[in-house]
Amino acid sequence: MNEAESSPRIGQVVRVLQGREVEQYMIIIGIVDDRFVLLADGEKRKYDRPKKKNVHHIEFSDFVSPEVQNSLLETGRVTNGKLRFALSKFVNEEVTALEKGDQLDGERRCN
Repeated sequence: MNEAESSPRIGQVVRVLQGREVEQYMIIIGIVDDRFVLLADGEKRKYDRPKKKNVHHIEFSDFVSPEVQNSLLETGRVTNGKLRFALSKFVNEEVTALEKGDQLDGERRCN
């Protein structure tokens, strides 16, 4: 188990593996204890009503949003717009880079 999986961090982007929101990306906005975290995405799951989720049911990414992290640490709150912005930034940068890598691997295998 690497360091990213062993300790959830405020502002970290995760992918939900089980439950109603499966395959969706969310951001950790709170840590309840060593087993549960609070997740929000700013759209369906707003900051005011976060989802309590078992850490075994999510996949951690290495991406931590500095905007969300700073806002939560300084004021104790974050806007839903900031959550949406951070997730769209993650999806645009990280996920598309992974998809391009997958496409390149597929093209290499075909040639």
